[in-house]
Amino acid sequence: MCGSGKTEICLNIIKYAINCGEKVAFALPRKDVAIELFNRLINVFKYNKVVCLYGGHTKDKTGDIVVLTTHQLYRYKHYFGLIILDEIDAFPFKDDPILHNMFYQSLCGHYVMMSATPSKEVIEHFNSDDKDMLRLEVRFHRHALPIPKIVKLNNVFQYLYLIRKIREYKKNNKPVFVFAPTIELCEKIYKVISFFIKGGNYVHSKRKYRTEIIEEFRNNLYSFLVTTSVLERGVTVKDLQVIICQTDHKIYEKGTLIQIAGRVGRKKDAPDGEVIYLCEKITEDIKESIADISKNNEALKNG
Repeated sequence: MCGSGKTEICLNIIKYAINCGEKVAFALPRKDVAIELFNRLINVFKYNKVVCLYGGHTKDKTGDIVVLTTHQLYRYKHYFGLIILDEIDAFPFKDDPILHNMFYQSLCGHYVMMSATPSKEVIEHFNSDDKDMLRLEVRFHRHALPIPKIVKLNNVFQYLYLIRKIREYKKNNKPVFVFAPTIELCEKIYKVISFFIKGGNYVHSKRKYRTEIIEEFRNNLYSFLVTTSVLERGVTVKDLQVIICQTDHKIYEKGTLIQIAGRVGRKKDAPDGEVIYLCEKITEDIKESIADISKNNEALKNG
């Protein structure tokens, strides 16, 4: 489950591997998530060397722990005694045989693979006799994941709703991610909102200084951030609210929607928040994402 503490349960095995003299890799498909994780691990492993590699940032390649995007694994042949691979169902690692091959070639020991939204095929793969699978059905703080609210409006009224909700969040000092399905729509939505509400920004895969903008958002320089799916995984911001525009767009599959919903309520001292599906029609993926979240919350309630 999103926010269940998958990273945290790996900390002891990382420590054990280092104490055994093994080199450890923590691999993730996306640069933004790798940077986020690197900043967390340097605070946990203060007496070990932790380095981070991604495209354009590859100067220092050796450390006790190497946090890297999956594309960077080609640099290490039979090198790591332990590789932890997170977000195995995320683009670009998902369904890419080259990246899968690079993963196994860089390994000379054990590995852990993780996902908050594993596919049926992944579950069957890890249910085989020679592998162990651990399921985390609840979040680490044992609060329920917020159930998304569906708001059905046509495209014009979606903009009016967005402006009203962002003003409401801003008044209550609650940061908000506004998700858009495409780069073009991301920029268009930001342009419309920023005409009425100041103090926001936008990011997508082609946006310059994306990392700096995200960090500025964390430091409360912006009240809202319009984003594509580049921020659907791994990002933790206290009191974050989420609105997904055009949730009925084909890009928003069930797993993607669950991942985005998982951005809300990740902090123990702020476990609640709103997730809003803004759409013209209700798709099967919308229904199934809400059903899965409700099912997991029910499991938490029943102990």
